[in-house]
Amino acid sequence: MILIVDDLAENLFSLKTLLQHHAYEVDTASSGEEALKKLLRKEYSLIILDVQMPEMDGYEVAEAVNSLNKTRDIPIIFLSAVNTDKRFVNRGYQSGGVDYLSKPFDPDLLLLKVKTFVRLYEQTRELKQVQDMLHKEIESRKRAQAEVESMNLSLEEKITQRTRELIYSNQDLENRNTELAQYAYLASHDLQEPLRKILLFCKVIREKHLAETQDAKTQINKVIASTERMRDLIQDLLSHSNLSGTSPFTKVDLSEVIENTLSDLEVALHEKNARISLEKMPVLEAVPGQMRQLFQNLISNALKFSKPDSAPEILMKSELIASKDIDATPDPRGEYARIQVIDNGIGFDEAYRDKIFTIFQRLHGRSEYEGTGIGLAIVKKIVEKHNGLIGAKSREGEGAAFTIILPLHQTTSLQRPE
Repeated sequence: MILIVDDLAENLFSLKTLLQHHAYEVDTASSGEEALKKLLRKEYSLIILDVQMPEMDGYEVAEAVNSLNKTRDIPIIFLSAVNTDKRFVNRGYQSGGVDYLSKPFDPDLLLLKVKTFVRLYEQTRELKQVQDMLHKEIESRKRAQAEVESMNLSLEEKITQRTRELIYSNQDLENRNTELAQYAYLASHDLQEPLRKILLFCKVIREKHLAETQDAKTQINKVIASTERMRDLIQDLLSHSNLSGTSPFTKVDLSEVIENTLSDLEVALHEKNARISLEKMPVLEAVPGQMRQLFQNLISNALKFSKPDSAPEILMKSELIASKDIDATPDPRGEYARIQVIDNGIGFDEAYRDKIFTIFQRLHGRSEYEGTGIGLAIVKKIVEKHNGLIGAKSREGEGAAFTIILPLHQTTSLQRPE
C-alpha cells in the first residue's frame, strides 16, 4: 500500500486516481500528524510526501518516520511546487527521502519511480524476512547443538559410569566364580576320603561276614554301587570345576593324545570288544590334559551307550577347514581343524541335541546306562575354552557323530578364566 500525504484535497485526489488506475492500493493523509498515526497502524511500502504543509512540514514528517523502527525502511518521495532550490532538495535527502520531484511532475516518471521503489521495498522486506528466518534457524540449530553436546556429555558420563559398574560387577563375578570353583573343588576333594573308607569297609563286610547271607550280600552290593556312583560324580565335579582356572596353551599332537587315551581305556575297550579306527589327527595349540580328558569322555560315552547285541565301532577322523563353521568345506590351508568321533551305538533323538551338553542332563535312566550326566558338559566346556565349537548328529538306533571345531592357533597364550 502507498501512503499519499498532502494538505490539499485536489492533490490527494489526482495522485490517488493516477496510482489506482495503475492497480496500486492507495491510502491518504491530509496532515503530518494523521500520516504518522496511520503509519503506526498499517503497513506501507512507499510514502509520497508533500513538502509544504501547515503545522508539520514534509521534512519533519520524514524525520519522524525515520526515527521509528517500524517505519524507517519505508522509502519517501518528496513532491514540492515551491521548494525546488538545491538546498531544499538536499534537506529532503538528509531528512530520509529517496527522491525529490518538483510539481508539476511527469506522471510517467512518477509511475516509474513508484514502481521501482515499491519493488525495492518489497524485495528488501522479503530479504529481511529471510534473514530473520535464517537467524532464527541458526539460533535454533545452536540451541539444538548445545542440547546434543549436553546430551552427548551426559551419555558419555553415563557410559563411563556404566562401564565402571560393569567392570566392578565382572570382577566381583569372577571373584565369586573363583571362590565357588575353589569351594566345589575342596568340598569334592574332601568328600572322596570318607567315600573311599565306605567302599573299603563295605567290601570287607561283604567278603568276610556276608558270604553265606545272600540277601544281606545283595543289599551291601547296592550300597557299594551307590557309593561308586557318588565317587564318579565327585570326580566329574572336580574335573568340571578345574576347568574354571587358566592353563597355558602348548603345541599338542592329537594323534598322540588319543593313543594315550586309548591305552588308559584298554580294559574297557577289551571288555566291550570295541573296534577303533583312528585317522591322522592335527597338531594344534591346546591344553594337553584337557584334550586327553575331552577324548576320554567322548570314547567312554561311545562305549557306555553301545548296543548290547553288537560290538562298539568308533571312528575318529579330522580335516582342515577355513572357517569356524561346523559345515565348512574342507581346505588344506585352513586354520581350523574339524574332528569327528563317530560310533554305532544306540544314538539319540536330535530333538534333545542341546540337552546332552547340559550338566546333570540324561536321556536314559541310570538303571539302563550308568553315568553322572557331566561327561559331555565337560567336553563342551573344554571346547569353548579352546575357542571352538561342538555339535552332534544322530538317529535313535543308528549311532551318533560328534563334531568338534578347534583353531590350530590360539590368539592368547592362556585360556580365559570363566
